[in-house]
Amino acid sequence: MGRRRKTLHDYAAEFSELSVRREPAGPSAPGPAGAVETLFCTPCQLPLRVRRDRILEHLSSGRHCRNRRLLRQLGLRAPGLRSAGPESSVSLSLPLPLDVPSLLSHPSFLIATGSSTGYSMVPSPPSCHKLLFPHHPIPATHRDDPTPSISSHPSPLATFHTRTAPLGQSGPAPDASNSPTPPSCHGGSGVGLVLFGAGLVSKALLQSLVEEAGCCLLYVVEDQLEEVERAFGAEVPAGTRVLRQQDATIALGDPRVSGAIICSPPDEAPEMVRDALRAGKGVFCEGLPSLDRQTAEACFDEADRCGRPLVCGFYKRFDPALRFLYKKVRHSRALGRIHRISTISSLYPAASVSLLRASGGIFYNAAVHDIDIISLLLGESVPDTIFSLGHAFCADMGCLRDVDMVTISMKFPSGAIVTLDVSQHCTRSCDQRLEVHGSQGTLRVDNQNPLGITEHGTSVSICPQTQAERYRDAYRELFRHFLRTLKGQEPPVVTKEQFLWTIQVAAAAEQSWRNRSAVDLHSGATDPAGVKAELV
Repeated sequence: MGRRRKTLHDYAAEFSELSVRREPAGPSAPGPAGAVETLFCTPCQLPLRVRRDRILEHLSSGRHCRNRRLLRQLGLRAPGLRSAGPESSVSLSLPLPLDVPSLLSHPSFLIATGSSTGYSMVPSPPSCHKLLFPHHPIPATHRDDPTPSISSHPSPLATFHTRTAPLGQSGPAPDASNSPTPPSCHGGSGVGLVLFGAGLVSKALLQSLVEEAGCCLLYVVEDQLEEVERAFGAEVPAGTRVLRQQDATIALGDPRVSGAIICSPPDEAPEMVRDALRAGKGVFCEGLPSLDRQTAEACFDEADRCGRPLVCGFYKRFDPALRFLYKKVRHSRALGRIHRISTISSLYPAASVSLLRASGGIFYNAAVHDIDIISLLLGESVPDTIFSLGHAFCADMGCLRDVDMVTISMKFPSGAIVTLDVSQHCTRSCDQRLEVHGSQGTLRVDNQNPLGITEHGTSVSICPQTQAERYRDAYRELFRHFLRTLKGQEPPVVTKEQFLWTIQVAAAAEQSWRNRSAVDLHSGATDPAGVKAELV
């Protein structure tokens, strides 16, 4: 019997912005009453060639993105975005100043109505594939444009190009396959990279990636084109190809790619990390490779077996102010014995609910970075006791069974008392402070204030500062550290043991909040049965 060939209505059902236009044709046209059906892009008022690669290429083009944005700005709802069935007639007429070429007369855009078995259609590629790692990399002699031609067999390498034109620029967007390779990639002098998960990449990391001269972004792997547009704004860098997740093997098999940047959620990241490592690529995880200790340990072990670096995105380690503080506290011993450390970490703007849901919540999205810094300053991996109190001031956080403000108190074996105040939202500017009190003095890292003007005696500047702006230098140094690890110039600064201890402390802090009681980590009991009933 074989596989049923896809019809126009199948494509219209798969892509929400496509529809099927049915119009009468001349008496000589095939089909009943000479009717013909055309696959139509509603925002662009443009007929499309019935080939999956052409459809994907058009949906990712600059023209389509601009027309779709214009529809949203005008508050219009385009009629007939989905196919109404083979017997219905959909009339599309949008009062928009869109560029509509006269292509209806071209035979390649038209398919006569009739039985579904009479259509000369191509089966679409599978909707999802597990990431496969090539044991033998693609040789350097492969063609520059690996986009396959559509044949009668499904291809797992169906890709689409994206290079959107700047906002306001007219004319079709150029094809990325014809774009020159960025200068830093010529002659092998630059480091080729692939980005997974554009929807969760931070603005500070993205800025470092775009501005760094020693690397070039060759691929972006993201299923949602809206996320790519939101991350890169008006234009994806020249020479960068956008792939769907099912086509990630194209990027991992490209010998020009040396490293992979994983910004995907922790529940999806481990598989991508392992696939990239097995493909011979170094890996930079902006978030956490996994929230599970055993899974994260397996990722680090895989990096050791493959001989490739695995860099974790603990960006606060690279902040110039905190690095100076670390040298004074640990190397110079300027404060003597540490008695107390307190931190305040309030994010601005507020973290979105989708980000918190994907990253694991406040303990793994925000508190884990402060836990890492505290461990470095004290030189101690795990506290004896940890206790957390939190509250969800935003109603959406309650639906996630999470909190948007938490205080974590810890007591370490040295006797040091640590208090972490973490908030997922702040009113006007991010609040990032840290104080270290020792037997011989106190050191404090205050909010950065470029203007030097304060209000009501507080350290918060009257000029709003986002989290990305505050840690822009930290992300830049972290990204440069990753590039150096790819070149073999230095090992990753975050070791497997340090990462595993950090997520164990974060898990204990979350457990303490949920059970409303202290957790004794010194005895190694982090399960509910080992939770203590009172503070020590």
